[in-house]
Amino acid sequence: MQYWVPKALTLGVVLGLSGCSVFTNDAHQKKNYRVHEAVQVPADLEQPYQDQEFKMSVATYDNDQKAKSYRPPQQVLTLAKGSWAEDKEDVARIYFDKNDGIEHLDKFIWRAVESVLSNHETNISEDNRNQGTLTTGWYSLFQTEESWFWETEKEISKQRFEFTLSQKEHQRTASLQAKLVGYESDEVPLNDLLQQQLEVRAINEVVAEFDYQYRLLEVELRKQQGVLSLDLGFDQAGNAALITLADRNTVMERLSNFLERVNFTVIRIDDDSNEVLVRYAAPENSVWDSIWGEEAPTLAIPDGDYTIKVGTTDDEQTSLTWFDAEQKVLDAAILEALQQGLVEALRNRGLSI
Repeated sequence: MQYWVPKALTLGVVLGLSGCSVFTNDAHQKKNYRVHEAVQVPADLEQPYQDQEFKMSVATYDNDQKAKSYRPPQQVLTLAKGSWAEDKEDVARIYFDKNDGIEHLDKFIWRAVESVLSNHETNISEDNRNQGTLTTGWYSLFQTEESWFWETEKEISKQRFEFTLSQKEHQRTASLQAKLVGYESDEVPLNDLLQQQLEVRAINEVVAEFDYQYRLLEVELRKQQGVLSLDLGFDQAGNAALITLADRNTVMERLSNFLERVNFTVIRIDDDSNEVLVRYAAPENSVWDSIWGEEAPTLAIPDGDYTIKVGTTDDEQTSLTWFDAEQKVLDAAILEALQQGLVEALRNRGLSI
């Protein structure tokens, strides 16, 4: 009896290692490849009653065997700041909101239209901008053809457009619509889809030019703001602080908005004590952020909570004294690194306090 257990274990190991000789392999049994027979309907089975009023005919389709090529409709591209489009509109139309720095929105839009016409080396055939319309002269679309040694451009079509500008009574929103009013081509006949594509293409050219012109305007606005006022200095208690020329009330109103753009979270604003409690977390920038130019700046301070004391210096400037989570004043070296990061963020994004 004392030898039964080891013998049983030995027999189990042998059986496990030589399973093919012990258990039959029925993977190729005919039953595994048996094809099911068709369902046999009993001969005496009666069909259920079907009311003819609700009987539906079997649909049939006349499919054309020839290959067809369909392209989706062109989309209005809202590339410019403050631009937007209505969903499911059947016309080529774009809407613009009045951005900061634009005095007259309608004149700014017409200037973009004129620039597009200048790029196409054409003119204005009918100028009725006082009534909200402008009709362009003829301009061409070219197709580039490559050869062994040079490239040539072949004219595909010519077209004329009528632009219609509508503005809201408050003059802070306007819409621009493009309508094809003339088309000539010896090779490509005009149809509804092509007309829609040409009209949207004309609108998108104006949107791109509007965006370019507004970017130039933003650069000029930044230049007019002068040197950014965010320097190193000392508060009335002699602590290292950031100094700005803006008054204390203005800083209290705008400081939180600015800090949120550089990865601070505003926890509390205390107007009575003129203190702002914030929390900083370094951004996790991706490669796509650097490609599209939206990479958030990383400030040279540890992650954590900070208290900003807004005060007034002896010469009536505004001081920003920074305290860490233990209510210790940030030393001059850390504050200098912080100041450089904040000034860089201000300049890159066109912000101001």
